[in-house]
Amino acid sequence: MAVSRAEQRAFTRQSLLAEGRRRFAADGYHHVVLAEVARAVGVTKGAAYHHFDSKSGLFRAVVSEVQQELGEQVAASAERYQDLWEQFRAGCRAFLAAGTDPAVRQILLVDAPTVLGWDEWRALDEKSSARHLAEALQALAAAGIIADQPVEPLTRLLSGAMNEAAHWIARGGDPQTAEQALDRLLAGLHIPA
Repeated sequence: MAVSRAEQRAFTRQSLLAEGRRRFAADGYHHVVLAEVARAVGVTKGAAYHHFDSKSGLFRAVVSEVQQELGEQVAASAERYQDLWEQFRAGCRAFLAAGTDPAVRQILLVDAPTVLGWDEWRALDEKSSARHLAEALQALAAAGIIADQPVEPLTRLLSGAMNEAAHWIARGGDPQTAEQALDRLLAGLHIPA
């Protein structure tokens, strides 16, 4: 059975993404050469440029993919619980734990803010993690589990705190200590039953 051109393009793009991700995670953005990524997957440098325009284009696509996967991991951790509060805590903990993953650490926490710039990195975070956090906080407020309050500033405060803690973990901070601090912070939001 013959492979269509569209299928071949999709396969090439996915292969470049996978190899780029592997190299960005292992070597860091500044040590990756797009031509070497292309050669590793058996395509020309021109094919790599066709799909991503530049090394930074490939990196943006990798960052987007890693952020999407992180959002799915956080959601999967939360969905293990029926209780809204426990869902919230599990999702927050899963986000922090991601700082221990070498690929997440290097790609999202070390390289992305400097390579993409703070504004672009923050916009990507808002599309994924921060959006889920806002939805969770709205559900908690609606259920009376936390005080009814404007969700946007609370989302930004918690997102900023968790991003900073994840950066701290990525740079060698103790994940267990960060999780304990997170639990104390979140407990301050919870309205006693």
